[in-house]
Formats: sequence, structure tokens, C-alpha cells
Amino acid sequence: MLLSLASYGVAYIARPLGAVIFGHYGDKLGRKAILTTTILLMGISTFLIGLLPTYPAIGTLAPIGLVVLRVVQGLALGGEWGGAALMVTEYDPQGRQRGFLGSLVQIAVPVGLLGANGVFALATSTMAPDSFLAWGWRIPFLLSAILVVVGYFIRRDLSETPLFEQVEATQSASTAPIADVLRTSTRQILLGLGSRIGSDIAFYVFTLFLLVYVPKQLGMPSSVALTAILVASAVHIFAIPLFGALSDRLGRRPVLIGGAAMTILWSCFFFQLLNTKSPSLIILASVVGLCCHAAMWGPLASYLPEMFDTRVRCTGASLSFQLAGIFGNAPAPIIATQLILAYNSPWPVTFYMAAALLLMIVCVALAAETAHADLAVTGNSEDSGELAKVPA
Repeated sequence: MLLSLASYGVAYIARPLGAVIFGHYGDKLGRKAILTTTILLMGISTFLIGLLPTYPAIGTLAPIGLVVLRVVQGLALGGEWGGAALMVTEYDPQGRQRGFLGSLVQIAVPVGLLGANGVFALATSTMAPDSFLAWGWRIPFLLSAILVVVGYFIRRDLSETPLFEQVEATQSASTAPIADVLRTSTRQILLGLGSRIGSDIAFYVFTLFLLVYVPKQLGMPSSVALTAILVASAVHIFAIPLFGALSDRLGRRPVLIGGAAMTILWSCFFFQLLNTKSPSLIILASVVGLCCHAAMWGPLASYLPEMFDTRVRCTGASLSFQLAGIFGNAPAPIIATQLILAYNSPWPVTFYMAAALLLMIVCVALAAETAHADLAVTGNSEDSGELAKVPA
């Protein structure tokens, strides 16, 4: 179980490298260019997972191939999120609806979780267990090719964002975005990193950890956990834009801090509800947990890009977002599982999540409020003065 969770987490380690590579080209060539490239990388690697030979056929090359493809997925997603977030938020430089528009990018997580687990649930419920293990597990991976084709043609016809076009027209793009962002915006990267770790761990505990805890610790069918994840993901889709829009009215910091505080409070009841072994209460625990998570997740696609100047925004936002995955999502499965094994109690997992959320509260409190900042004329780095000269 721990080794399989490690193969899940390895992609998160590759994401910061993807953020550096694709953020570099996103800041030099434009947001559109990386979006069309990353979806092809993500799609091809996901499709190839569905074609991988198994261990009986090729031995250890099978898990090695799986890890390699997971790394490619991580590289692609390292640039994917930043390009998508900027493509949306830079179309609203004055910030009238930037939180809401950015939250639409964040909906991709529950939609993807709902779609992937839904297809797997359908496959497992309609196939014999032996057939599923033999070949049925490949179907969801192979079906991903449909999404890739549709997504590629949509992105191919996108226009470049107005803010990047302003930079190209009035000043040269950064020749070394990673060097520039580390020189001018290290504080923003660290604050952005700390602002995401807690939400990553909370998301894992409220969703995927159920697939470990419910069958292994409670001895209940995995279908109970899967149902809870599917229902919670459906609610999550509507909760995310709600909190994104709320951050346009109240500001990013109050919504993010409020979400972290609500999550800490709910974590005290979460495992108690699971331990009742009542399917309806397990679903309730996950649904409320993801509603709390939505308050931290919805504003993030506007909150992080707003920290950086246009010339390095793709690199800065992508790097801070993806670095958090190394400390949040990547080790969370292993740490949570080990804590349960070591103490035979869920409370250490609760304390682990609460500590990361307290770090998030501190980082968000130290960051500037940027909900209504004009991205065309403001910034946090030494280049802000130059950007202020760019006409809105």
C-alpha cells in the first residue's frame, strides 16, 4: 500500500520542475503556447499508462514505466495550472470578477476526481473482479484520449492574454524568468507555498485517504468510501466558485483564513463521524470537509498570480503552487498511513493536518491583499515601477 501511494506521490515531486520549464516559456512565449503543449504531454502519458504491460509480462520494467509516466504527468501539470490560471485571471486585470473566474480553473480538480472515480466505479460494478484486474483497469486511462483531443482543439484557437500582449508591445519579455522571480519575489514564492500546503493535505484526508481508512481501518467495503468521494466531489464543484466569488467581495485573505479555520474545526469531528461506520455519516464527513476546502481552494488561482508581476507571473505562480505539492500532496498519503499504523488512532492525522493549516493562516496573514489590485499597473517585485508605466 505504501509503495503504491509513493507512485501516486512521485508526480508531485516532478511538478516544480515542470513549473520552472513551462513557466519559463510561458513568460517568454505566452500563456497559450504552454497550454497546448502541456495537454499533449498529459494526454499521451495518461493514455500510455493504459497500454503498460504488467509485471508478469515484463517484470520490474512495469512499475518503472508507471513511475516514468507519472513523472511526465507531473511535468505537464507543473506548467498546466499556471498557464490555465493566468489565461483566465489576466483577462480581468482590474479584478472585478477575478476570484470567480480563477475559481473556474479550480473546478477541474473535483470534476476530474468525479469523472475518474465515476468511470472506475462503473468499471468495477459492471465487471467481474478478475476481468477488471486483467484488463478493465485500462479503460479509464484509454478513454482519456477523448478529453485530450477536445482540449487540444479548444486551446489551439485561444487568443493570448491582453496583459502578456502589453508586455510584448511595451517591453521585452524576461529572458530568464526563474532567475528574475527568485531575485525579486522570493518572499512571495515562500508565502504562496505556505498558503497551499494545508489545503493539499486537507483535500487528501477528506477524499483519497478514505480509500485507505474505510476498508483497512474500519473493515467496510471500498464502495462506501468511493461513494462518499463522488458525492463530496459533486458538491465541491458548486462550492468552489461560490467562495471564489466571495473572495471578490470580501478579499482573498478573509476567505482563505476563514476556510483554514473552518477546516481545523471540522477535522476534530471528521474521524469521529467515520468511526460510526454509518455510510450516510461518512458521506456527510467528506461533503462538509470539501466545502471547507473549497474556501481555501477557490480563491487560489487568483490569489497566487496576483502576487507576481506580468513578466514573471507564470513562473512565480506556477512555482509557488507546485512546490507546495512536494510538502503537501506528495508525502501526505505516506505520512497519514504511517501515523494510523503507528498509533492506531486518527488523532495524529488530525494534528498533522491542523499544523499545516495553521502555517497557511500565518502565511496568508503576512501576504498583501490583492483582490482589487490592477494587474496591469501593480506588482510586488522590483520591476513594478516599469509595469506601472504600461497603459491599462
